[in-house]
Amino acid sequence: MTNTFNRNRIHDLQLSWFTWRNNADTLTMFLVSFIFACFTGLMAQVSLAIPWSPVLVTFQTFAVLLAGVFLGSKWGSFSMILYTILGIIGMPWFTNMSHGLEFIFQASGGYIIGFIFAAAFIGYVFDKYSSTRKPLASFVTMLVANFVFIYIPGLIGLYYAMLVKVGSPLSFAELIVMGLLPFVVGDLIKIAIASGITTAVLPKED
Repeated sequence: MTNTFNRNRIHDLQLSWFTWRNNADTLTMFLVSFIFACFTGLMAQVSLAIPWSPVLVTFQTFAVLLAGVFLGSKWGSFSMILYTILGIIGMPWFTNMSHGLEFIFQASGGYIIGFIFAAAFIGYVFDKYSSTRKPLASFVTMLVANFVFIYIPGLIGLYYAMLVKVGSPLSFAELIVMGLLPFVVGDLIKIAIASGITTAVLPKED
């Protein structure tokens, strides 16, 4: 009986965030979205340069994954739109305190556009399908969000940025070595942590 009570109590605590979020007014969710945009900007400053790539290793994707988890599809994607727009108009929170529209057309710009799609995807899947909040399913969901929704626009943006800069197109192998392979291990670690948080804080059934 005690174990059943504890499980029910944990479930109620996990469900409380969904309840609060779904009943919060627009202004409140706007402010929460702004907080996640700030968190993404903060994580962008935790960076490591790769000698053979113009794209930095950062913790941004960790913030993106959590935005989808906690805010859902609508507000999670909005937080990344907010991050992008405010960075374009002057907030210095892209990597290395960069800002401006020109950053979006540089090597890392496509990844930022991908953040919007990744947060929307994660929020939609976790909100609609409670079974995806379990450990393995949440990990796989985040793998798809990270390596499909972030990397496809990211690699497209990198390809065209290097084409403009160098004047000749990258081969597919060069593009992968420059824009994907250096980040795989770090991304897997970030996904594992974010998946663990998801499992801990989201209810496994509605």
